[in-house]
Amino acid sequence: MGRNLARNLARHGYTVAVHNRSPQRVESLIEDHGSEGDFIPTTSLEGFVDSLERPRTAIIMVQAGAATDAVIEGLAELMEPGDIIVDAGNAHFPDTIRREAALRDQGIHFVGTGVSGGEEGALNGPSIMPGGTQESYQTLGPMLEAISAKVDGVPCCTHVGPDGAGHFVKMVHNGIEYADMQLIAEAYDLLRHGLHASPAEIADIFAQWNQGELESYLIEITAEVLRHFDAETGKGFVDIVLDQAEQKGTGRWTVQSALDLGVPVTGIAEATFARALSGSLPQREAARATLPAEAQQWDVTRPEEFIEDVRRALLSSKVVAYSQGFDQIAAASAEYGWNVDLGAMARIWRGGCIIRARFLDRITEAYEANPDLALLLSAPYFTSVVSDGLGSWRKIVAQAALCGVPTPAFSSSLAYYDGIRSEALPANLIQAQRDFFGAHTYRRTDKPGSFHTDWSGDRSESPV
Repeated sequence: MGRNLARNLARHGYTVAVHNRSPQRVESLIEDHGSEGDFIPTTSLEGFVDSLERPRTAIIMVQAGAATDAVIEGLAELMEPGDIIVDAGNAHFPDTIRREAALRDQGIHFVGTGVSGGEEGALNGPSIMPGGTQESYQTLGPMLEAISAKVDGVPCCTHVGPDGAGHFVKMVHNGIEYADMQLIAEAYDLLRHGLHASPAEIADIFAQWNQGELESYLIEITAEVLRHFDAETGKGFVDIVLDQAEQKGTGRWTVQSALDLGVPVTGIAEATFARALSGSLPQREAARATLPAEAQQWDVTRPEEFIEDVRRALLSSKVVAYSQGFDQIAAASAEYGWNVDLGAMARIWRGGCIIRARFLDRITEAYEANPDLALLLSAPYFTSVVSDGLGSWRKIVAQAALCGVPTPAFSSSLAYYDGIRSEALPANLIQAQRDFFGAHTYRRTDKPGSFHTDWSGDRSESPV
């Protein structure tokens, strides 16, 4: 991505100094793409910094963790107050907060920046989520907006907020991406079981879905993947891919952060755990050898109705994933004082990024209509979408359970929906149990304050 981001900048008229610890990569970039703009190849970090105009701006894209720290430290030793270091990799936001504070003490601006779109997006226009100070964005903003994707002429880039805000929002973006991909995979699996259709036949269904409310980059590429055939075996390509999904960590970070913030992101969590389960080979082998199914055979008598039920269930579950992700961004914004504009986040995700989708416009509209919206699901458009799909959603989840087809993201999303809308939850029993064994107290429904019951004594109640 770093190579393509450099090319993108050069194509937009910027003179780009480039450096890599492997000189061959720099040589390859100049040899293959030097005609695309003005590049300054450098062979040392000192030479790289010396080639930059003051105030200097250095953009780094390296592996998260110790490697990032090493590059930042090397640059900081060579830079001056007022210079800017941009980390455009997938850094963990607490690391970004730490790095920003340390460099601020040296007078150097550190800007943790989320960049989404993969290699193609980096070259042709990604979605860009910069954090850091407003002062640094005055310098960076015109450049980043110029190279970002555009939708209706609007750049898919905006200042997210201070210190770690940009990387946090990118992290949650990736968490939503995990959920979205898992939901699409479950929809594919349901169609495969219910229709006994080939991947190519299911590709046509996804292509049709991409013409309507489900239109998105991930639905589009799903159809392309399912249409592809393996040249060596002649089989559908998806059937020769091992069913073990890998991950780089942003999904785990999203779930860990949600636990710290006390925000339920059940769809993202189940998607992350589903990847972990897919790689649990000894456990899967033991289960296949010993665990019974006692499942019904899926008998679809009305294929068109079944396909529509899956579509509606998929759309409803996707809405839940986005709603949960925006809840998490809102909670972190309040916790860290970032003042993140939720509508703006949906707006800059409309183009360039992996989760770009038609209904992101609707999310922006919802937050513009009510900036204090407590729950995205409660906005009129999304309430209507879920209400229309609710019968199909319940039918699909129930039938999948009866037939032994795992739908962790569909099922958890429906459970979240029923939980968030419930008049009363069984949490009252849990809190009573906590008071029984740990004197953790409870609140009553009929008067204010906290109370404890003397469970081991006369069971009298006393205020605490």
